[in-house]
Amino acid sequence: MKETMIDTEVTYTLELAGRFYIVEHVPARVCQETGEQFFSPEAVEHIQALIKSNRKPSRVIETSVYQYP
Repeated sequence: MKETMIDTEVTYTLELAGRFYIVEHVPARVCQETGEQFFSPEAVEHIQALIKSNRKPSRVIETSVYQYP
């Protein structure tokens, strides 16, 4: 079976307690066939620590929210 996983950086998004967080440049292994992303335990721990730290973000963006339908 051919390996279809590549090492790359992705943008990780998370909703927690009604707030959205976006973490850019997260190392991940991504399946080229399905787009599924896999993260190392270290990357997950780093993201969790970053969110819990309440550190000032690199930048803040505004986004629209719509209800479906």
